[in-house]
Amino acid sequence: MNWSKKLINPVLDKEIRLRMRTPRAMLSVLSYILVLGFIAMGFIYITMYLNNSNGGTQQFNSGMSQMMFYVLSFAQLLMIAFMAPALTAGVISSEREKQTLSMLLTTQQSSMTIILSKLLSSLGFMALIVIATLPVYSIVFLFGGISPSQLVSLFLFYLFVMLLLGSLGVMFSTIFKRTIISIIVTYSVGIFIFLITGLLYLFLISMWQGNYGGSVAAPTFSWVGFILGLNPAGAMLSLFDPTFSKTIFYVRGSTINTEAPMQLWVEFVLVYTVVIIGSLWVSIRSIRPVRRRKKHKVVEERNEPNGEILTDLDNIN
Repeated sequence: MNWSKKLINPVLDKEIRLRMRTPRAMLSVLSYILVLGFIAMGFIYITMYLNNSNGGTQQFNSGMSQMMFYVLSFAQLLMIAFMAPALTAGVISSEREKQTLSMLLTTQQSSMTIILSKLLSSLGFMALIVIATLPVYSIVFLFGGISPSQLVSLFLFYLFVMLLLGSLGVMFSTIFKRTIISIIVTYSVGIFIFLITGLLYLFLISMWQGNYGGSVAAPTFSWVGFILGLNPAGAMLSLFDPTFSKTIFYVRGSTINTEAPMQLWVEFVLVYTVVIIGSLWVSIRSIRPVRRRKKHKVVEERNEPNGEILTDLDNIN
C-alpha cells in the first residue's frame, strides 16, 4: 500500500511540487540562513569587541551564548512574522485572479481538503526554512547556556506562530477577492498581534503604576499582564524564563513560592488556538459560493366548496 497517495492528496501534491521545485525556493532558504548566520556572527564580533575595549576578558562564556540565543530567537520570530503572511495571504485569491478557482472547486476535493492543503504546503516550506537554521543554533551549544529542551520548545512555538499567521492569511485570502487587499489586511492583523499588544501593555501598565504606585492597597496581580500574553514576544520570553510571567503580572509582596495566575505562553496558545480554529472554519465556509435562499412564503387559502387548500410559493432566486 502506497501511504504517500493516502496522505498526500492531489492538491497538496501539486502545491508542494510548484513551491519546492523552483530556484526561488532554494534562494529563499539560502538567503534566510545567511541572514540569520550574519546576525549570529555579528553578535559574537560586537560582544568580543566591546569586552576587549572595556578591558574585559575575550572569552565568549555561557552567559553571552544565552544572550545570543535570545537575539537569534527574536530575529527569527520577526522573520517568520514577515514571511508567513506573504506565503499564505494569496493562496486562494490568486487562484480566483487566475480564474482557476472554479476548476479547483469542481474536483472531488472537499473545501476542507483544499484549505488545509493550501495551508500545509505554505507552512511546510516555512517549516523547512526554520529547520534549516539548526546549524546556526548549534553555535550556542558550543558555549553552553541553553538546554536542548529549550530549543525544541522554541521551534514548536515557531510552528504555532506560523500556523496562526498562516490560518489568518488563508482566511483573508478566501474572504477578499484581490490578493493585495488580503496581504495588506493580514499584515495589519500581524502588526496588531506583534506590536500593538505590546504597546498597549506598556501604556496600561504605566497607568496602573500611576494609580497605585507603591500603595499598600494595590492588588496582588494586575490584569494588564493578560494583554502581554497575546504578544508572541512576551509569550516566548515566558517560555524561556517561567519567572517572567510573575514579573509581568506585577506581584505585590511576592515570595519565591508565589506563582503567576497563568504563564504567558499558556495564555497565548489557548487564545490563539481558538483564533486558528475560527479562521479555518471561516475559510472552509467561504471558499464555495453559497446561494442565499429565501424562505418559502406560504399563503393558504381555503376553498369553501371543496375544502381544498391552495398554496402559493415564491420563486427561489
